[in-house]
Amino acid sequence: MAARNQPLSEYNRRRDFTRTSEPKGAVARRSGDNRMRFLVQKHAATRLHYDFRLEWEGVLKSWAVTRGPSLNPEDKRLAVRTEDHPLAYGDFEGTIPKGEYGGGTVMLWDTGWWEPWWEPEDDPSKALKKGKLSFKLHGSRMKGGWALVRMRPREGEKRENWLLVKETDEIASEDGESLINENITSIVTGRTMEEIANGKGEKQARVWHSNESIAANLKAGAIADTGNAGKSVTRKASGKLPAFKAPQLATLVTKVPAGDAWLNEAKFDGYRLVCAVGAGTVRCYTRNGLDWTEKFPAIAAALAELDCRSALIDGEVVALSEGGSTFSALQKALRTGASTRLYAFDLVELDGKDLSRKPLVERKERLEALLQSLGTNSTIQFSEHVRGNGEHVLSAICKAGQEGIIAKEADAPYRSGRSRSWLKVKCTKRQEFVIGGYTPSSKKGRAFASLLVGTFEGRKLIYRGGVGTGFSGKTMKELAAAFAKRRRDTSPFDSVPRERMRNSVWLEPDLVAEVDFAEFTADGHVRHGSFEGLREDKEARAVKLETAKPSEAEPETAKSKTSAKPRKTPAVQGDGDVLGIRISHPDRVLFEGQGITKIDLARYYAVVAERMLPFAADHPVSLVRCPQGGDRHCFFQKHASDGFPEAIREVPITESSGDTENYMYIHDAKGLVAAVQMGTLEFHIWGSGIDRLEKPDRLVFDLDPDPSVDFETVKAAAVKLRDELAEIGLKTVPMVTGGKGVHVIVPLRPHAEWEEAKGFAKALARSIAERDPDNFVATMSKAKRKGRIFIDWLRNDRGATAIAPYSTRARSGGPVATPVGWDELQGLEAANGFHIPDIVERIESGTDPWREIGKISQSLTKKILNSVE
Repeated sequence: MAARNQPLSEYNRRRDFTRTSEPKGAVARRSGDNRMRFLVQKHAATRLHYDFRLEWEGVLKSWAVTRGPSLNPEDKRLAVRTEDHPLAYGDFEGTIPKGEYGGGTVMLWDTGWWEPWWEPEDDPSKALKKGKLSFKLHGSRMKGGWALVRMRPREGEKRENWLLVKETDEIASEDGESLINENITSIVTGRTMEEIANGKGEKQARVWHSNESIAANLKAGAIADTGNAGKSVTRKASGKLPAFKAPQLATLVTKVPAGDAWLNEAKFDGYRLVCAVGAGTVRCYTRNGLDWTEKFPAIAAALAELDCRSALIDGEVVALSEGGSTFSALQKALRTGASTRLYAFDLVELDGKDLSRKPLVERKERLEALLQSLGTNSTIQFSEHVRGNGEHVLSAICKAGQEGIIAKEADAPYRSGRSRSWLKVKCTKRQEFVIGGYTPSSKKGRAFASLLVGTFEGRKLIYRGGVGTGFSGKTMKELAAAFAKRRRDTSPFDSVPRERMRNSVWLEPDLVAEVDFAEFTADGHVRHGSFEGLREDKEARAVKLETAKPSEAEPETAKSKTSAKPRKTPAVQGDGDVLGIRISHPDRVLFEGQGITKIDLARYYAVVAERMLPFAADHPVSLVRCPQGGDRHCFFQKHASDGFPEAIREVPITESSGDTENYMYIHDAKGLVAAVQMGTLEFHIWGSGIDRLEKPDRLVFDLDPDPSVDFETVKAAAVKLRDELAEIGLKTVPMVTGGKGVHVIVPLRPHAEWEEAKGFAKALARSIAERDPDNFVATMSKAKRKGRIFIDWLRNDRGATAIAPYSTRARSGGPVATPVGWDELQGLEAANGFHIPDIVERIESGTDPWREIGKISQSLTKKILNSVE
């Protein structure tokens, strides 16, 4: 680390700090790779404790936290200051021999980087000397604002006793213990304390001798030798975690392209994974951006060992069977926990650098070199290729019983979405189909005779025939259970042959099946279809008929300049002004799935302002800003910043700490548009207005389901909560959040104060959870939420925010948080089904489910407040 004795302004300049959304005077996120590390080592010495360490002035400043960190700001955890530790020790996980200082087992429990929050005249050294250090953590488990506060020493006391306290922010939780109760394995290796003690997964058990030098411990293999012992060590995966990037997809063609301009790879039969490595962690995403890391722990653990600061890797996860990689084998592996393997075939980012514009052949060379750092690890494999000789490669692959090949232009860049620089040629016909029904079976023990499948054309589900083979007894039983939840009275298909209409059972069309088949018949139906498995990684609405195109079509490289940008309507071109506010980069695409540009979004808020402002205007607002679009880095901002447009107004608010900060609020449509100009994709509002800040004008109950809970159950829960509140005397309106849940909102006259509102919401949520513990929980703990819905009452606290009605969400496709009616809610299939065009259509048609909300006049009276214990 560089010396810290130069003036603070010079230090900031040299370290290239850039401003973010933190309070004025706070040091912002640091660019580059020299961020200051923090780490927590779980340490089973004489007593089990957690060693909390911050890198500063070339060492690890250290505190022993006996009970471990808590997410609850009310929990003030004793943190005993210990001696500074060498930076190299921050990479250690293993054992310290008994009899030596600190003897016992050491786990790397969390790691990441930290940034201090200091006043301009102070620095962390002065803050430590004064006895209070406030900082923000960017770890995998510990995040957000924290503080270390020194306690006044008692007479004769030699040790320094401090308190580790969580700041009140979006990360804070009433269930503070969940942080340590739910995280019992190493953040780096995934091992338990017992497995670390036994040296599981290590060729040589790592042992740190506390009575020997760093060099001696390095030589003995206690940690990997980085060549930087005693210096600021950039450890594996210490860089910024790359954002998910939608993968490049291949176009189906009839013939293999010829020539050495193409690299030919095997087409794997599994799930596409985009893997992000960085910030001390690994995230494995499906092609649609779903986080499936928990499904592939071995792959995540292997990638964590890559010798890089960060990486974004594209590949396919498979399970190997005797005949090679098969989709059915992967399905079985996911059910049973059997081993899987990732075939990595592209490197999109490395050590913070975007490689997507580099030629494919160069990206693959870098990928191969990177994977060599894993040695003989069989979990991660480099996808080999053959340059040219496409026909011979396809012939060999087909003879081996595999699915086909992917031909890729050697010099082409990496582009999200389907393109002709990647071409797939199959040995047999196979694609995804949507299950819309089934025919019953007369055979005993067989749940159905065949599946009725189709593909979407626009909003219509086109019937593509029946699939009657490929089902094991276990598969049939699992499908039958899934079908029981999806039965409907009418056919979801646009049209079905008359003979299929007689005895068929119809289903909601949201399950996607992988089907292998011989060919299509003359009427477009599959012949000899065989079921391979369900595709949980693909949305049903995205399933379209895949038809092979001629290989001789115009090459991608020749049209890259025109295809890189989505088509726009003439009204958008050349016009960068909305409500008098100049929109920079108007053509920047913010939501890839919808093709929505920055100026499109600005115009949307200009149109929707009339609906949105009655609920969002003149309320303190927090913004989710994504300056480069929703698939890039986003951050949450609640305090006003210098340089913001005047249309985004400011109001001073005294926080619980006693400090006063300037918060933002929106007053009119120009404020909404100005926020878009600053890269805003989401608006989150307080539950009170700036004129009566201490008295909320609404309550929000956020029904947040566990991933295993379907939307039908969430809707039923919303109705149950509505009825509970109605019995008390409170009317409600529902809103689908654009995510996975529903907000049940109670409009109020601002009468009761925040503590009363919060107490009421908490009591009601707990009362429902206690009476129906199988379906509801009133604590944030993810472990307790399994199979249940969390009634999030924490939105009803001073300073807490909730997504504003009609706000877009910074998620794939740009869904919109949409007010709906209670009757309308029952017919919805998901909470994220509304997008900008849908909202504009509702406005133009006069659809306004909350039209009468202004007539609701109610408040939290003493009778209501006392109605729930």
